[in-house]
Amino acid sequence: MSKKQKYYVVWQGKQPGIYTDWDTCKEQVHGVVGAQYKSFDTLQEAEAAIKLPYSSVVASSDTSSTRKTSSTSILFVDENGMTAIRPDAENPPILDALAVDAACSGNPGMMEYQGIYIPTRTRIFHYQAPKGTNNIGEFLAIVHGLSYLKKHRLNQIIYSDSVNAISWVRQKQCKSKLALDASTAELWDYVHRAENWLKTNTYTTEIRKWDTDRWGEIPADFGRK
Repeated sequence: MSKKQKYYVVWQGKQPGIYTDWDTCKEQVHGVVGAQYKSFDTLQEAEAAIKLPYSSVVASSDTSSTRKTSSTSILFVDENGMTAIRPDAENPPILDALAVDAACSGNPGMMEYQGIYIPTRTRIFHYQAPKGTNNIGEFLAIVHGLSYLKKHRLNQIIYSDSVNAISWVRQKQCKSKLALDASTAELWDYVHRAENWLKTNTYTTEIRKWDTDRWGEIPADFGRK
């Protein structure tokens, strides 16, 4: 039996367009940060989809695809091993979303955060500071995500597993008690710019708490626990 023809739409890649085989499509998205692509069964579907924003195309199929996968583990594999989102038929996570998380070696200590696009486990952004706290990193990660989604006009939600950071973002203020000195001056300047962004920008992005108990570690987790 011959393999069924598929059509691949690339919205964001080396050369956006419609491709008729996976190998050619892969060349366009491999190594591209934030690559956006999806397969379709017919050329007509692909031609219609490429005229729309990627986020709206994925969102329209997210409800059915999420239900289909809610009874089995959704696995993400990278060079460090494998992470699973646990199944939850009643309250599954939305997969077309951005997950953010921070890690700190000591508290305070070397701090970093990242934003990960959940379906592909693609790192969208990353920041590192020589001295900071986990809460500051979580706060900055959410603001970075809000800025990124607004800049690229993406209608996705942001997941964070930090209640403190979500609260700080809603209050438009980082309430860390980290001392401001020579070792933290650059980080605090970054924090103040993030606070200013929140005060001078509007956004429609929904920020949700990642349910670790039901779904396992957030996909943006650095895996250092």
